Amino acid sequence: MPTLSMKEEDRDYAVSFALPGDSEGITYVIGRQSCDTRKMEGDTFDRGNLLFGGIESLVIFDDVFVPWERVFMYREHEFTGQLVEKFASYHRQSYACKVGVGDVLIGATQTVAEYNGVDRASHIRDKIIEMNHLNETLYCGSIACASEGQREPCGTYYVNTLLANVHKQNITRFPYEIARLAQDCAGGLLVTLPSERDFRSHEIGALLDKYCSARTDVPAEHRMRILRLIENITMGAAAVGYLTESMHGAGSPQAQRIMISRLINMEEKKRLAKKLCGVELNSERIPRSLRRG
Repeated sequence: MPTLSMKEEDRDYAVSFALPGDSEGITYVIGRQSCDTRKMEGDTFDRGNLLFGGIESLVIFDDVFVPWERVFMYREHEFTGQLVEKFASYHRQSYACKVGVGDVLIGATQTVAEYNGVDRASHIRDKIIEMNHLNETLYCGSIACASEGQREPCGTYYVNTLLANVHKQNITRFPYEIARLAQDCAGGLLVTLPSERDFRSHEIGALLDKYCSARTDVPAEHRMRILRLIENITMGAAAVGYLTESMHGAGSPQAQRIMISRLINMEEKKRLAKKLCGVELNSERIPRSLRRG
């Protein structure tokens, strides 16, 4: 579908349709990500996330057949701006998905603090409280722009556009702060951690097991696994989705700021302020002695 408003000369690209992902003529060029070769090394805890993964790709359509019943827009360039705005609003509302990743990262941070033996330190507890505050604020934003939406004449429900853009603007910021606090609490071992193969080594494995343990009741391997998960979310493959996609998904930050500036009713805000302080919009109410001219 279009990603920006188009003009008459762009009409050949004003198309929107849906197809099965394996349709003939579609090519996926998979993006290269940090740490993506770890999955092929045969080890486990260096991956961080053992259960799930994802990819980003450039999708190329080369002579692809699209049945008419799957076409939503065809060269109707005059509607592209409206289509992009409505799609982006729904997409910006849906960013509660980042809250789910935040839940996992907060859980990992609490766990590593316990494994490090510092979970009772006041500054660590305060940082984890801040992480929860930021994460739940994002959840509030997603709920707000959905619940404040309205039914359209066609019968579907449309989110509150202003709140959706405010919510997405917060998404471009809060996950980065949550990730920073997670790295702060995790400690420097997050980036100096030896590989799993080193831990399995006959020569140095026992030494690493001894010196990478912070508590006698927590195996060093458990500590290493949770650190790898934090690394994965904040610096590795998952960071592409949690951080970079938070910044640029559904439009980069400036796109939301433009929409916010368009949607805010500034005249109403001015009217309220003037009413409270006695500045009347109607000059007839202003005493003659105070009028100019």
